[in-house]
Amino acid sequence: MKDFYELPADRWILETERFFVIEDGFPVSPGHHLIISKEVKETFFDLSPEEKEELVHLIETVKIIIEEDHEPDGYNLGINCGAAAGQSVMHFHCHVIPRYVGDMENPKGGVRYCIPEKGLY
Repeated sequence: MKDFYELPADRWILETERFFVIEDGFPVSPGHHLIISKEVKETFFDLSPEEKEELVHLIETVKIIIEEDHEPDGYNLGINCGAAAGQSVMHFHCHVIPRYVGDMENPKGGVRYCIPEKGLY
């Protein structure tokens, strides 16, 4: 997939001026959503100040949507910027990942586990 415009619009569950939201096609956990920029920009650092401001508000909205059907105990917010950081679709997207007590044995370190030996500190 080159960018998220290959997805059919009927997968969009929410649309704002600058973003749309989908349920992740390969969810890490139940309720995992993606916030995707309408204008193709590669990373968070390419977003305008207005887009960044809207994104913050949209994360809160997506949390409310998730909690309509799920009862998470926490969240990971994930934005991969560049191939070296694991970005595989070069079109800005933010993961909103609900987390649940017991979904992994020891969640300490959270996103630090992107480099496994850095997870425990």
